[in-house]
Amino acid sequence: MLTLLIWLIVLFLCWPLALLALLLYPLAWLLLLPFRLLGIAVDGVFELLRAVVLLPARLLGSRR
Repeated sequence: MLTLLIWLIVLFLCWPLALLALLLYPLAWLLLLPFRLLGIAVDGVFELLRAVVLLPARLLGSRR
């Protein structure tokens, strides 16, 4: 809701800038999408390494 309000204020004050932002936002999203996917993949690899490193401790420490 706040984003819409800010966009409407910019549209009222400087409509060419608002329209340019409206047109460039999908292009920026498409350009940044591979970096987002790469970040998800790297996070998955780090979680896998963490699980492998902590597995012996979890197996030995699970005695009740």
